Amino acid sequence: MGGLFGVASRTDCVRDLFYGTDYHSHLGTRRAGLAVVNEQGFTRSIHSIESSYFRTKFEPDLAIFKGAMGIGVISDTDSQPLIINSHLGTFGIVTVGRINNMAELGRKAFSQRKYFSETSGYDINPTELVAMLICEQDNFVDGIRHVFENIRGSCTLLVLAKEGIYAARDRYGRTPLVIGKRDGAYAVSSESSAFPNLGFETDMFLGPSEVVCITPDGYERVSPPGPQMQVCSFLWVYYGYPPSCYEGINVEEVRYRCGRALASGDEVDVDFVSGIPDSGIGHALGYAIGKGIPYMRPYVKYTPTWPRSFMPQNQAVRDLVAKMKLIPNRAIIQGKRIVFCDDSIVRGTQLQDNIQILFEYGAKEVHMRVACPTLIYPCDFLNFSTSRSQLDLAGRKAILALEGRDDMHLEEYASTGSDRNRAMTEWIRKTLGMTTLKYQRLEDLVDAIGLPKEKLCTHCWDGSSYGG
Repeated sequence: MGGLFGVASRTDCVRDLFYGTDYHSHLGTRRAGLAVVNEQGFTRSIHSIESSYFRTKFEPDLAIFKGAMGIGVISDTDSQPLIINSHLGTFGIVTVGRINNMAELGRKAFSQRKYFSETSGYDINPTELVAMLICEQDNFVDGIRHVFENIRGSCTLLVLAKEGIYAARDRYGRTPLVIGKRDGAYAVSSESSAFPNLGFETDMFLGPSEVVCITPDGYERVSPPGPQMQVCSFLWVYYGYPPSCYEGINVEEVRYRCGRALASGDEVDVDFVSGIPDSGIGHALGYAIGKGIPYMRPYVKYTPTWPRSFMPQNQAVRDLVAKMKLIPNRAIIQGKRIVFCDDSIVRGTQLQDNIQILFEYGAKEVHMRVACPTLIYPCDFLNFSTSRSQLDLAGRKAILALEGRDDMHLEEYASTGSDRNRAMTEWIRKTLGMTTLKYQRLEDLVDAIGLPKEKLCTHCWDGSSYGG
């Protein structure tokens, strides 16, 4: 996925920019970057964070940064920020999202004798493509609107210009942007949880396709929000940090409600409930409250030498690292009937290993309750699981096994309580070795979030979306 942070201050902004960007490290594991502007021009730094913390990589660079305005990014895709020289002036740019028609837009650019210089492992750097679209217009606001009109997928962005920071939320609001304020400074962030420790108070959530220009003295709406929103539901289920709010709705409170919904009517008799660290914990606490049973920790996460950012690209090594982070506690596990809550089951391979370990350590029963429905459709908008084909999804594997093809009767498989949905769930349960398995109903997830379904992107579960 990825996260953005920007700050405009009457004094030097570098400290706020450094820590504000660092607070987005849970959203990406590959690259990060900072850029600031002052009277002498732009300064930029980009590093890989695949094997080290953000802070470790960027602390040595802080001495070179001086300026009152800056932008930062945590990215799972291309190297950013880019510094662009154009007829609009020199500007910095960072983006989060996914452009599904990048090849088409690239061919169009080549037919017009344009070229791209940044590659970063791509044929075309997505952020450079967005910058090119902006520069096809006469000003930044029209340029950003031009981006929204031309790309399929999603794109939320920050543009650092000498007059201010232009913050623009994706056309359908799939990824959030929120503005914070304090005396003498304004900030914009993907996560509102970046604000409190820096002294900012949440002031406004940008609407879909809305564009604002932020300066040290305030912000101005330069393009109004659009009428349609489909914010990613998975932000509350998994991606988001617990203290964050999107559309004014807190992540941790939604996870508690998800857990209570999972507990409602669940007749399984167990000794305690636990959550798969970290994002399953809030769901499990809600389940424990709803069910009236203890919350305990049969697995404990070991973090001192396994930073969140260390996530190798090799899948076998990635699975090993994920396993090494969780240490089982035999004293808690042995002889117990346990219900686990988790945010989702994507591939299931790591979960299968963890369940096997529980039984090896003496668990009598292992029940799984999942906070969202079965993932059936790959994400088209946020680069979630982009390294995996749809056949890597546990739901699609089940459909292939049951039908001989993975693209048949998808609507029925996505319908909770249907015969095919039950067959899919049972196939996953047997494959992963659980005692029982239940997924959240989509309507209960929507209720837990508290927005109308038409304002939520639920594409991963039921294929419903627009503007892709």
